[in-house]
Amino acid sequence: MRYQALHDENSTAPRRFAVVLEVGEEVLPALERFAEEHKVTAASFTGIGAFASASLSLFDPDGKSHVPIPVTEHTEVLALTGNIALRDGRPSVHMHAVLGRRDGTTIGGHVQGAVVRPTLEVMVTAFPATLTRRLDATLGLPVIVPETEA
Repeated sequence: MRYQALHDENSTAPRRFAVVLEVGEEVLPALERFAEEHKVTAASFTGIGAFASASLSLFDPDGKSHVPIPVTEHTEVLALTGNIALRDGRPSVHMHAVLGRRDGTTIGGHVQGAVVRPTLEVMVTAFPATLTRRLDATLGLPVIVPETEA
């Protein structure tokens, strides 16, 4: 993984980074490691690139479980989006992707895991705040818990 800061270190504005993952890197652990090293406690991100393989899922609210969507082929990452919040005091990445197959069809879902091939370019915007993710027993999902309610 390589990265470049895209912000002024002396500014109070959100910090921005270009994070580039390389062949064979596991996406979720790499981004969580990056967030921990750079003290990212609240962020959003987008990305493009390609995966050698991926484990996606669709959340079934009735069963309160993720239904697996295995992707065993090489795919283009057409859209990657997500956020970073703290869960149990450590950065936790929540990511969704739309992947393009060789025949032009797409598949998408919640990213459970993915292996980069040949590259993945992720633009991270880290906010000067802290977001916390906790398990919501009613939903059966870890969700961001805002400090205030509307």
